[in-house]
Amino acid sequence: MNSLDAFAGDKLAALEDKSLLRRLKPTRRLDGAVVERDGRRLISFSCNDYLNLSHHPAVRAAAAEAALNYGAGAAASRLVTGDHPLLGDLEKRLARLKGTEAACVFGSGYLANTGVIPTFARPGDLILVDELAHACIWAGAKLSGARTIAFRHNDVADLERLLKTERPAARHALVATDGVFSMDGDIAPLDQLSALCETHDAWLLSDDAHGVGVLAEGRGSAALFPGADIPLQMGTLSKALGSYGGYLCGSQAVIDLLKTRARTLVYATGLPPASAAAGLAALDIIESQPDLTALPLAKARAFTTALDLPLAQSPIVPVVIGSAESALAASARLEAEGYLVVAIRPPTVPDGTARLRIAFSAAHSDADVQRLAGLVAEIRS
Repeated sequence: MNSLDAFAGDKLAALEDKSLLRRLKPTRRLDGAVVERDGRRLISFSCNDYLNLSHHPAVRAAAAEAALNYGAGAAASRLVTGDHPLLGDLEKRLARLKGTEAACVFGSGYLANTGVIPTFARPGDLILVDELAHACIWAGAKLSGARTIAFRHNDVADLERLLKTERPAARHALVATDGVFSMDGDIAPLDQLSALCETHDAWLLSDDAHGVGVLAEGRGSAALFPGADIPLQMGTLSKALGSYGGYLCGSQAVIDLLKTRARTLVYATGLPPASAAAGLAALDIIESQPDLTALPLAKARAFTTALDLPLAQSPIVPVVIGSAESALAASARLEAEGYLVVAIRPPTVPDGTARLRIAFSAAHSDADVQRLAGLVAEIRS
């Protein structure tokens, strides 16, 4: 065995001992909230397709038509020949939804944050990041070379302390947070963060991957705070919009700079036309059906009410179990009952907080929500 294989083997064995080894499990998504795994059909509470738009007839038809008319891929960077006109149409619609001057579409949400942050922060700058922010925010901060410091989760006082002590020595400062936190489902106090950023001349970036489409009639978490100034509004097409890709909404100057300097746009193949067309069709539905956008949160709140948990703020509800082994056992028990609720383990969440991350969809029946609540109550007892 060579040294590389020995290294990999040792790492795998150590992860297996801690119940932290991940394995891919082929899963076929069907219409509604149903998936097929290992020959069984399960009701999934682990999918981020909050409005079930990936299976909506209009979204599927738009994607299929675009693929037939324009091909399966973009074939080049957007700055070469990969800037299909549909991408410009999509950017205009995203900017309209988020109330900004312009938008820039990336190949994924991960590529968006790892491209946006290094464009606006470099060595000599300061980045302050919520300690529970998504991994791609941390990756973007590391790539920037700027001094990066975590502030306590949703702790405005801690952020203010750091801005007072660390901001004066930095050329520029960026504050980065999730709008809706992907593992806890809570919402950042964007109004208070915005006010602090204005006071200390810092730029606020909010990752709204889990807010767009499901909060404030689909406009996302920023729209819950009408007075907040959020100059960098990031999001994704791959969750409530049912497609694939990422974006940044902002001023025209910000977007123009991204399109000429963001490395994950300049050096990456453009988004396929089918993904752009699907995103456009999804936006049509979101803008025309506000009642649909309200369903995932309503179902999450019915679940938390049934279990006497804090009222859900988003379609994501965590049920913290503790150890990785216990979380896996709880997930297996629910799967035996016909429900797919995947266990989330470190390093995705902090040690000792392995959990069932339950994601609610417009496609979930009220009966399944209540039955799942009953099963989870038994697990917690």
